[in-house]
Amino acid sequence: MNLFIRATSVLAAATIVFALGCASTSKSEGTGEYVDDTVITTKVKAAMLNEPNLKSTEINVETFKGVVQLSGFVSSQDNANLAMVTARSVKGVTSVKNDMRLK
Repeated sequence: MNLFIRATSVLAAATIVFALGCASTSKSEGTGEYVDDTVITTKVKAAMLNEPNLKSTEINVETFKGVVQLSGFVSSQDNANLAMVTARSVKGVTSVKNDMRLK
């Protein structure tokens, strides 16, 4: 019986430590959020690739907790606006930051 109680206690402690290790903070993501952000980044890049007016290879996409940051170079303000609208249209995007530069 004593061995059972110890094993249960160790298992409970390990579960708590594991759960806290995967939790997110304001400056870091949990495991699930990281996977979600990777999926969002991929979907945004795919959506931009489908836009014939955008040179998607010159636009960098990063996502942190649903916030998409676009950086790189575009040839016009219209292309920057199109990239922003395209990113916003992806499911899971909470907001978009524009760090793109005109070339």
